[in-house]
Amino acid sequence: MSEKPTIRGKPEAQKQKIEVEKGIVRLRALAHDLSNSLEAIMQASYLLGQVKLEGESKRWAQLLEASSDEAARINREIRRLLRSMSEE
Repeated sequence: MSEKPTIRGKPEAQKQKIEVEKGIVRLRALAHDLSNSLEAIMQASYLLGQVKLEGESKRWAQLLEASSDEAARINREIRRLLRSMSEE
């Protein structure tokens, strides 16, 4: 007599889905924390932009502003993707 093979697909798939959801939750928390850190950097960058700087100092302040803007854009994109993954 042959025994029927046990089907393990559903419990494993459910386990994997739970792990993915936990990962998304953790990534969203990290993205939120990153947003808070970036906000402080962007505020400092803004304040530096209000000061009359010249030469190398001005160039560094501009680099800081451009980089913080880009980091904020990337973080928004990460958060958007994580939201869309949570809705699936």
